[in-house]
Amino acid sequence: MLARANRITHGRDYRGTVRGGAKFVGPNTVTYIRASDSSDARFGFIVAKTVGVAVVRNRVRRRLKAASHELLPRVSPGVDVVVRALPQAGSQPYRVLFEELSRSLSKGSVLA
Repeated sequence: MLARANRITHGRDYRGTVRGGAKFVGPNTVTYIRASDSSDARFGFIVAKTVGVAVVRNRVRRRLKAASHELLPRVSPGVDVVVRALPQAGSQPYRVLFEELSRSLSKGSVLA
């Protein structure tokens, strides 16, 4: 579970990151990365109804949260990351989502 300091909790922060951040597209997710005023790395997740029913959406969100928690020690402080799940993410195992998030963060030069 991500600590409160590591979560994006306001809509304005989501909007700012999605609209003004660098965009990295993968087969199952779109990752937006933006520098922030926060001293911590923060993550947010967007899992729309196109991904599947509530059970599937929640499973995808939990997998993305677990992947970000595992990557958190390697992420540079002071960045906001928003991960938007694409419809095919609902059928992907944890390892695939983890590797895709890791690759996006590497491309964004925020992994240490």
